[in-house]
Amino acid sequence: MPPTDASTETGAGPAPRTAPGNEDTLDLRLPDEFLALCAAEEAAHAPPAGPKGDGRTGVGRVTAGRSVDERADAEGAGDARTSGQRPSATGQDLLDSLVRWGPARTPAGEFRLLPVHPGRDLALLTRWMNDPVVAEFWELAGGEDVTAAHLRAQLDGDGRSVPCLGLLDGTPMSYWEIYRADLDPLARHYPARPHDTGIHLLIGGVADRGCGLGTTLLRAVSELVLDHRPACSRVVAEPDLRNTPSVSAFLGAGFRLSAEIDLPEKRAALMMRDRAHRHQL
Repeated sequence: MPPTDASTETGAGPAPRTAPGNEDTLDLRLPDEFLALCAAEEAAHAPPAGPKGDGRTGVGRVTAGRSVDERADAEGAGDARTSGQRPSATGQDLLDSLVRWGPARTPAGEFRLLPVHPGRDLALLTRWMNDPVVAEFWELAGGEDVTAAHLRAQLDGDGRSVPCLGLLDGTPMSYWEIYRADLDPLARHYPARPHDTGIHLLIGGVADRGCGLGTTLLRAVSELVLDHRPACSRVVAEPDLRNTPSVSAFLGAGFRLSAEIDLPEKRAALMMRDRAHRHQL
């Protein structure tokens, strides 16, 4: 489970229990999609069935130029499998065609998410991951093989997490992971709801940090999620508690601090932006 951090991007234990009647009260029913994914993965790794009647069965690379943006529309119109988003093992689109979400207008310019292609984007992402400020929270410093392995875990997965470049007026300047928080290991640490959608973010350029841009883009991306995922009632993030600028950016973008939770790799601030309150904060 990658870190979340708006400024740079970012021992296991249970999340604090919420009081009875709180809107975050734990629902112990697992999402149907989660159960379907488990069944599909079990079937995919099952041994082949024996001969009929024998009694055995099977168990069921980028530059900082603007040419990247020119390719986004063509890729958005193409097949999701070739444009960075894959269907799940059950054939479901777990993130409602993220590749076709389109741009968002922000005070800083036009912003869009473009699913990552390792062959095009790997060098840029590796450079960002080796920035000392980024590496402190992402812990992915190293060669291109380190970044490639991190991307491969998502791109070869079932589609519950989609890595993206963030393009501002056509220029790649941030890295995002949009993921199904209710289908992620994170769901073991807080009272997840079906279709909870998570955000991980890093701002790539030093000049783009510390100027409020993270807050602007977090609001824009959470709006994109709520606009294009009608079943999602809230957007979730879990920045490291040590990263005060990140927590502040989420608060400025309309998120609330729901709880402090212990994750395997950090103590995190569980941040949520609720659909019901999206126009009030």
